[in-house]
Amino acid sequence: MYLAKLINSYGTLGLAEDTWALNEGVIDEESFLKQAYLYCQEREEMLFKALDRTPKGVCVCVFDTTDRIQHMFFRCLDENHPANKGKETAGYKHVIEDLYRHMDGLLGRLMEKVNEKTVLMVMSDHGFTSFRRGVNINTWLFQHGYLALKQSNITSGKWFADVDWQHTKAFSLGLTGIFINRKGRESQGIVSEGQELCDLKRELIEKLTGLVDDQCGEVAIREIVDAEAMFSGPYLDNGPDLLLGYNAGYRASWDCAAGRVTASVFEDNTKRWSGDHCVDPKLVPGVFFCNRAINGKAPDIKDIAPTVLNLFGVEIPQYMHGEPLLPATVKEGS
Repeated sequence: MYLAKLINSYGTLGLAEDTWALNEGVIDEESFLKQAYLYCQEREEMLFKALDRTPKGVCVCVFDTTDRIQHMFFRCLDENHPANKGKETAGYKHVIEDLYRHMDGLLGRLMEKVNEKTVLMVMSDHGFTSFRRGVNINTWLFQHGYLALKQSNITSGKWFADVDWQHTKAFSLGLTGIFINRKGRESQGIVSEGQELCDLKRELIEKLTGLVDDQCGEVAIREIVDAEAMFSGPYLDNGPDLLLGYNAGYRASWDCAAGRVTASVFEDNTKRWSGDHCVDPKLVPGVFFCNRAINGKAPDIKDIAPTVLNLFGVEIPQYMHGEPLLPATVKEGS
């Protein structure tokens, strides 16, 4: 509430920047950029006000403008992007670079404001690449007998409306991977835990790794990871069983994300949302900046929480992954 009293009302829930209004042509590029920079300015004001009121402790602020603008303008860096047909691009080639120059200026102001005792960290959870072609994994699963449809349908509506779950072994929802229709987890699961589950996952990994887009002659899927082999914890079952590492230029199609089966596995992405990061994470690494020398290794996003706890002298829980990037030497300051 105190921020609202200081700067008046501000955006909170969801994507404040209206990406879908631009996608559907309800607003134009100039309107979107104006809106995005207004929210960025709002966050800047919030950050500096919060710093003024936090002489000691920790202060965190999320800037999502770099994410939103790259999602919507990445096509402007590639004149052959399918989303460019009938749309203005030449006047917006500089938009992403201009934004990063603006954010560099913000970082400079921030470094001038904090004192020598303050640890300043800047991080992102991902980078960006082009999203040129959509991949409908549900269509591939249907064509290869892992997903079944009712009444001899060859396509289906949103949210698996026409799926025959009694004969479906796997499906894709969202942007990240494949769920196995497992007994005990899914309401109409048919795949048993143990050997049947392991064999099915191995089979799908072998068949889908290196999937080629015949129209373009490019590999769409670089790598597939068994989530159980990589992750642990009480929420493991809530996520996909197989994580798909798409190649640059590819991503789950819009229809696949919404649980549809379409006629083709591959399709052009013609929306203004033309940049993405739901690909093999090795292709879109995030960034990390710190005003202190860090441990001599490549930092990982999992290291941030242990680093902050360590700086405040808080014991790091055994279940927490990652290692402190800085020694616990900060006793005072902000």
